[in-house]
Amino acid sequence: MQRMISNAPGLLSLAAAPTFALMALATIVFGDGDAMCAAGHQASPLGAMAQMYLLMTAFHAAPWLKLLR
Repeated sequence: MQRMISNAPGLLSLAAAPTFALMALATIVFGDGDAMCAAGHQASPLGAMAQMYLLMTAFHAAPWLKLLR
């Protein structure tokens, strides 16, 4: 565990998932500005960008799971 945290790449790998999670939360709260369909309103607050950020969070969760293990 210490070996992963003591180096810069280890710290950067831990920073990715929370960063994407915060971006997804901000996108959901403040809107993503997705003007693909300006006439209609989406039924879900999860726009395309929020979904992408949540997917990126899942892809970058491996270092956190490794750290918790």
